Amino acid sequence: MKVTIWGCRGSITTPGPDTVRYGGESTCFEVLTDDGKTIIIDAGSGIRKLGNALIKEKTRTDLTLLMTHAHWDHLAGFPFFKPAFSPRYAITVCGGPDAQDSVMKSLRHQMDPPYFPVDMSAIKATLSAGCSCGCAECEHRLIGAGSAHRCDSIPLNHPNGGWGFKITGQNGRAFVLLTDTEIRFHHEGGLAREEYVEFCRGADLLFHDAQYTEEEYAKTVTWGHSTYKDAVDLAIDAGVKRLGLLHHDPERTDDEVDRQLAWCRAYIADRNSTLDCFACAEGTAHEV
Repeated sequence: MKVTIWGCRGSITTPGPDTVRYGGESTCFEVLTDDGKTIIIDAGSGIRKLGNALIKEKTRTDLTLLMTHAHWDHLAGFPFFKPAFSPRYAITVCGGPDAQDSVMKSLRHQMDPPYFPVDMSAIKATLSAGCSCGCAECEHRLIGAGSAHRCDSIPLNHPNGGWGFKITGQNGRAFVLLTDTEIRFHHEGGLAREEYVEFCRGADLLFHDAQYTEEEYAKTVTWGHSTYKDAVDLAIDAGVKRLGLLHHDPERTDDEVDRQLAWCRAYIADRNSTLDCFACAEGTAHEV
């Protein structure tokens, strides 16, 4: 599989000279499976550039869109996703085992007046809701009949809920995305830390929420995000091979992300771990 980052900023987009290296687009990730299927996770502002690339490429028209949750920074790019306005495309939208109706309503609602000048009637792609997260109630396979790939979901510790995803390739290698989750606080519907450790067990690549410093977290408990120390500790305890720090705070400059990453690498060394840690950066691709 190849995982491409189209947006990894948290809370709000942050264009400008201080965010050039890691990017200012809000969350959107593209997973290209070994058999050529396309999975998109989240429709933050980064999905606009992904849509432009898909239109230019022209060959991939059957898309699966997994939504972690419906907060604005994760869905605000959908009205600018060009494939949605073309009848050439079929888009299956999934938002966890029991959130299909709410996800579709959220996508539609942000295009209702007075929020957006073009309403949902302009969408010409075949848009359908269907769970594809490995639960017993699934009506749609994630990436087509006969595929050896698998997608599993887990509820997140986040205000108003949300879903993390694990995509396992036909070679058995796994990519896990846990954005917008608070390791140290239990939100309604969330799980205990040990369950997230098991969900990530042995993953080849983990992108994990790492929005706050320890000092910031003292003031933001209950806001739904983790510290970068939380992300590293979980990855080490789960035996993850590679960790991408994710959901960069909108106030975090590139230089500050560099310092955050340097601290994480020193801490990993202190724990005698072989974990490979990096900061997610817009426009980069990772093989799994």
